[in-house]
Amino acid sequence: MLLELQQIIVNPGQQMLLKDISWQQLENILEELGEKRASRISYSNSWLEIMVPLPEHEKDKEIIGELIRILLDELQIDFESLGSTTFKSESMAQAIEADTCFYIQNQAAVIGKYRIDLTVDPPPDLAIEIDITSRTRFDNYQILGVPELWRYTQQGLQINLLQQGKYIESNLSPNFPGIPIIELVNQYVKQSLTVGRSQAIRAFKTWVKQNL
Repeated sequence: MLLELQQIIVNPGQQMLLKDISWQQLENILEELGEKRASRISYSNSWLEIMVPLPEHEKDKEIIGELIRILLDELQIDFESLGSTTFKSESMAQAIEADTCFYIQNQAAVIGKYRIDLTVDPPPDLAIEIDITSRTRFDNYQILGVPELWRYTQQGLQINLLQQGKYIESNLSPNFPGIPIIELVNQYVKQSLTVGRSQAIRAFKTWVKQNL
């Protein structure tokens, strides 16, 4: 007896791993899941993981994304934020949904696009994973060629830069030269947990005005 996808329940903070999933099956699953959903997918060489993040995962994603937007606006850098867009390549047998992502250098290439086709479109310049509930798959991002991957865990922010096909951990972000990104993200995400998101964001805007 075959199970329908709608019969399967994945609780927040949990993952489900499926093997021997063909590309067409992946496409069918994505269509059935729909775009307005809480789950995230990761697909690599016929293995499919479906994850449902916890509420704290979403809070961290939102505040880090907002910190980035504030910085880019203050620096007058054009960008496109594509949230949890599905990035996939059939030829590479890879698909991934970042928690949030940004096109910065390649911003002009995706203006007005709701679907990204990595056979013709560039990957995002910056992808961000909140790794509290799931284990970030570096392989997907490496193969798809995402140049900068941020991973936020309970230990804080980690910046990974793609160099010669592999991620190398870095203390600096090429997208924000001269800015202590790790220190700032860690400080204001932590601050949001004690004084609330609104106060933390206002404090960050004050720092930006005084220092940039």
